[in-house]
Parts: sequence; C-alpha cells; structure tokens
Amino acid sequence: MAVHYELRGEVAVITIDRPERRNAINRATAMSLHDAWQRFEGDSDARVGILTGAGGSFSAGADLKDFDLIDDPHGFLGFTRQHGSKPTIAAVSGYAVAGGLEIALWCDMRVASEDAVFGCFERRFGVPLVDGGTQRLRHVVGLGRALDMILTGRAVGAHEALSMGLVNRVVPPGRALESAVELAREIAAFPQSTVRSDRAAVYDGLDLETGLAAERVHGLKVLEEAAGGASNFADGAGRHGDGVERRC
Repeated sequence: MAVHYELRGEVAVITIDRPERRNAINRATAMSLHDAWQRFEGDSDARVGILTGAGGSFSAGADLKDFDLIDDPHGFLGFTRQHGSKPTIAAVSGYAVAGGLEIALWCDMRVASEDAVFGCFERRFGVPLVDGGTQRLRHVVGLGRALDMILTGRAVGAHEALSMGLVNRVVPPGRALESAVELAREIAAFPQSTVRSDRAAVYDGLDLETGLAAERVHGLKVLEEAAGGASNFADGAGRHGDGVERRC
C-alpha cells in the first residue's frame, strides 16, 4: 500500500509510503489519499489528522515519471478540493515541493524538521499549481511572499519558512512526526465542538471555493505544457531542483 492509516489514540496518522520516489503521487496514490482522508473524516475515534511521508521526505508532488493524474473533482492529488471538518497537521521532513507543498498547505498547520525544503519546483517543468497552491499559499504567507515562491520556484529552508509563517514549528531532524503527534494531542484534548466551529469560521471567511475554481480554470489551459515538462523530468532534466532546458 502506498498510503497507510494509523490511529494513535485520538490522532490519525496518514503516511505516503513511496520513499523510492520521494513519495511522489501518481493516480493510484491520489486515490488512496482520498480514501484515507475520507476514513479520517468518518472515524469518530480520530479528532486530529496528521499527514506525513515515509523515508525522510514528505512528498515531491506529482509523479512526473508516472504522470497519470486526472482532473478529479476532489483534486488532482486526490483530496485537495475537499474540505474536512477536523484539524489537520503536516509533519514535514525533507522535500515538500511542488504538489507536496500544496498538500502540506491543505493541512491547517505544518511542523517541519530542520532539514525540510519547500518550494514550487514545478516551475522548472511548466507544471501549473492546480491543487490549491495558488490560493492557500497566498493566505498563509501573504501575496508578496507567495508570488516570490510561485514565480521563482526557489527552495525555501525550514527556518525561512518559519519566519514567513509557512510552518508553525521547526524541530530537530527526525522529530517532525513525533512533535506533530504531541501538538495533535494538545488540540485533541480541547472540547471539539468549538475547535471545529472556530476552525470552520476561519475557512468560511477566505472564499476558497471561488479561488480554487479560478485556479482550476487557469491550470487546465496549460496542461499540454505540463505533459512536456513531465517528459523532460522523466528524461533526467531538472532533478534535485536544478534548472531545466526549456523544451516544452
């Protein structure tokens, strides 16, 4: 299984387990992520959900070697257009880039290890942000910083991410998941009706539905270029955040 669901008391831990691909997401993995979050939503024993990745990386986003994602109503990556009712935390080690950054942004909070790296690396391949990144990043870090990351595709380390509000906690390497579980248990200990109603009020004020619809319209216009970028990546260009030749 590429996605695991584990209940630790009142905390559900959802783990992407494709470490050989830096937890990149293909269609099968996206479907499994959708199912995992649906399970969390319906699990009366789970008060807080954590998303993490196995093997030292969070997620490199869409699998550009197995580029079979579709425009699913729930999002290309399986769940990014869903709106859950419970608090969620991303536990980030290593790379949280491209779609990996977008799914980290889907979570309410982010706990990052000092070795974490964030970035819109899809910029190098002509792949659009279509899983909420253009909207959620702007709300989290502000317009100027969001455009800096989106337009340049540069790498952002954990401490810079903390300074701009992209992450909420920075912890030593190897402690992201453990620290996220501790934080989740703090939240789970509160009366949940008001936790959820206050959280819902925050999101209802953002008008994310309109923004996500606009992102989808613009993203679908350039998917042909995205396919060319995926082909470039599969041919070996632009690995590890390096620049790529413009061939698409």
